[in-house]
Amino acid sequence: MTVHDAPTEPTSTPTTELTSQLTTELDGLLREADAALARDFPGPRAGRQPVHTVYVPAHRLEAGLTASWGETALAAVDAERATFDALAGDPAIVDAVRRKLATEPVEDLRIDFEDGFGPRPDAEEDEAVDRAADLLRESVADGSAPPFSGIRFKSFEAPTRGRGVRTLVRFLHRLSAGGPLPDGFVVTLPKVTSVAQVEAMVVACERIEHSLGLERPIGFEIQVETPQAVLGPDGTALVARMVHASGGRCTGLHYGTYDYSASLGIAAEHQAMDHPVADHAKAVMQVAAAETGVRLSDGSTNVLPVGTSEAVAAAWSLHHRLVSRSLARGYYQGWDLHPAQLPSRYAATFAFYRDSFDRAATRLADYLGQRDSAFMDEPATARALADFVLRGVDCGAVDVADAVERCSASREDLERLARRA
Repeated sequence: MTVHDAPTEPTSTPTTELTSQLTTELDGLLREADAALARDFPGPRAGRQPVHTVYVPAHRLEAGLTASWGETALAAVDAERATFDALAGDPAIVDAVRRKLATEPVEDLRIDFEDGFGPRPDAEEDEAVDRAADLLRESVADGSAPPFSGIRFKSFEAPTRGRGVRTLVRFLHRLSAGGPLPDGFVVTLPKVTSVAQVEAMVVACERIEHSLGLERPIGFEIQVETPQAVLGPDGTALVARMVHASGGRCTGLHYGTYDYSASLGIAAEHQAMDHPVADHAKAVMQVAAAETGVRLSDGSTNVLPVGTSEAVAAAWSLHHRLVSRSLARGYYQGWDLHPAQLPSRYAATFAFYRDSFDRAATRLADYLGQRDSAFMDEPATARALADFVLRGVDCGAVDVADAVERCSASREDLERLARRA
């Protein structure tokens, strides 16, 4: 008897009837759980994630800031060329970093009205708000704005709540008077201590959108820099509840290195992105954000590459190590506080993607081509490989044409495989 002659199972048997009945019953039992899973865990957010956020106090914001930061960063490389060449370790990375600094030195700009700006008379902060909104709108109009931008206003804690709301409303009113909110614009809610503050932020966004006639919803980042956000008084990870309380408006969780460390009593000398308390907080953030579409950002190092050649070399080395460490742990974004940190940021980032690109592309091509290889990759791993390649393309570490050729997949195929589509 050939395969084609093999008997088929009767259309209705006790087994098939049980399967059908049980499936129908389980569909009913799990309907609400299925809906909650789809609503609360939609998967990765579509589009590019910046590799860093540059925080600039509002009173230091100037026209042409992005180009100015790039020029200052290139000058730092030129002043310490041998040191930077040794740090990068590869002439191709040095050239790629120089191109990045000349063309897109800042990927995400956050204009800071919080700690970096400090408490000031209302009239002075109002003036700074208007000026910053005008400068951002002008930079968007002339094409000099970075791909992502936004503001950080004062927190919703009682002492600063009124001023924070005033700055938020005034800035958005001034900015939106010149047209729609820019693409990639978000606001940052700092020092969050309760789920109620996130719920209040949702209310504020709704009221502002309605009053100003904004067509695009206001997205916001939650800064995780208080112990209450990581562990609530009831013993739960409040940051997870904060994500879901945002009604889909939360775009990211940003770790605040120094506020968080200080709140836990860590001495200033030991406050750092790689301290054990930082690793714990970020691990909780990572699990809380998984599959929600909310992205993670590590914090910053306040050790700046300025001063003597020895001081610059030490600061670059530290920053390079910390950025590399964050990337390996799945924190694909961080804060930069000074133009001279950009060379070490991009040197570490480009090395991360370039060093593993060949292996990732080969594994992905083998997986898509269903070829035998040394790796037994599954769909989840293929998704991670595609996401890795796309992140390298987004920041400029990997050429898109090379990625498409090496992976034997179109950009659209990679987007679908990474679940970005």
